[in-house]
Amino acid sequence: MSFITSIGTANPANKVSQPALADFMVRAMQLAEDDARKLKAIFRASGIETRYSVIDDYGKKEGFDFYSNTHDLEPFPSTRRRLELFREKSIALSVAAITKCVDKVDSLAYNSITHLIVVSCTGMYAPGLDIDLVKSLKLSTNVERICINFMGCYAAFNAIKLADTICQSNTNAKVLVVCTELCSIHFQKEATEDNLLANALFADGSAALLIEGMPRKGLNLKPVSFYCDLAPEAEQEMAWTVGDLGFEMRLSSYVPEVIRSGIKNLTNSLLGRISNQLSDITYFAIHPGGKKILEVIEQELGLTKAQNQASYEVLKNYGNMSSPTVLFVLHEIIKNLNGVNGGKKILSFAFGPGLTLESMVLEIQNH
Repeated sequence: MSFITSIGTANPANKVSQPALADFMVRAMQLAEDDARKLKAIFRASGIETRYSVIDDYGKKEGFDFYSNTHDLEPFPSTRRRLELFREKSIALSVAAITKCVDKVDSLAYNSITHLIVVSCTGMYAPGLDIDLVKSLKLSTNVERICINFMGCYAAFNAIKLADTICQSNTNAKVLVVCTELCSIHFQKEATEDNLLANALFADGSAALLIEGMPRKGLNLKPVSFYCDLAPEAEQEMAWTVGDLGFEMRLSSYVPEVIRSGIKNLTNSLLGRISNQLSDITYFAIHPGGKKILEVIEQELGLTKAQNQASYEVLKNYGNMSSPTVLFVLHEIIKNLNGVNGGKKILSFAFGPGLTLESMVLEIQNH
C-alpha cells in the first residue's frame, strides 16, 4: 500500500486577469470585430478569473520581453526558443512546489528520497528536469528517476499509480512526484477554434506529492482503487503535437460530450473494484479541464455544484494547468479536512489525449 503524505503547489509570479488576457489575444491574433467578440465571450464563459504565466508579456500592451514588439508579434517564437524558456523557468517553479510539499513533513531529509518522478508535457530536454532537480535539491545521486512526458492533463494519475506500485514493493520507499507545466509558452496566434479554446483555458503551475510506503502522523491519503478507459473513437478531439512554432493543441468543443458518454461506466467500473457505490464518496476532485466538463459530470452523476466546489475554485483562480491541476484540486480539498474525516473517500477524475479517462479513489486516513 502507499500513502500520499504531503502536497505542495506553486505558480509563477505573473498573475493575469482573464479580461487582460483576452485583450492580449485579440491583438495578437489580429481578430476582426466579430471574431474579437466571439473570443471575449469564450473567455467570459470560461469560469476563469485569473491565470499565471512565466511570461509577463500577457499583461502588457507594449514593451514585450518574450514576444516580438511588432503589431503581429512576428517573428513568432520558434519551438527552440520556447523550450529554452521551459528549461530556464521550470526548475525554480518545480523547486518551489517541492519545497512547500517537503516543508510540511517532519524530519524528512532530501537525500532520503528514494524515487523521483517528474511529469510534464510542455517541455523536454536532456539531461532533463529530473537531473536538474537532483542537483538543485541535493538529492542522492543514486535516487531512482522516472520521467512521464507528453501525456497531458491525466499524467498525474500515472505518476501516482507508479508511486503506488513502488511503495507496494518497498515499504521504506519515499517517492517524490512533481508535475510542472508551462502551458502558456506555447501560445498560438492562428485564429482557429482549437486555438481560441486553448488560449482561453491554459496556464502555468507545478504541484508536488510525497508518496510513502508507510503513513505519517496526521492526515494521509491512501489510494484504494484506480481505473483507466479509452475512447479511441474520439482520438482526434484532443491532441498535443510538436510544431515549428511551439506545441500545438487540438481541442474540440465536442470533448465534454465524449466525457458525458463514458463517465458513468468509468465511475461504476472504478467503484466496483472496491464494492463501493457513489453514495460512499464524500469528496470529489475532478480535473477542471473546462467549466462545461464539470457541468456534464455533475449532470451525469447527479452531483451538485457545491460537491464540485474545489474544482470550480481551482478553475477560477488558476485555469487549466494540465497535469498539476487535479493535484491543486486535491490540495484545495485537504486544506479544509480535520481529524473527523478519517475513513471518508475522495473520487478523482482526469482526462486527456486518446481520449483517455482516468479515475481513482483515495481514502482519508488520520494516524
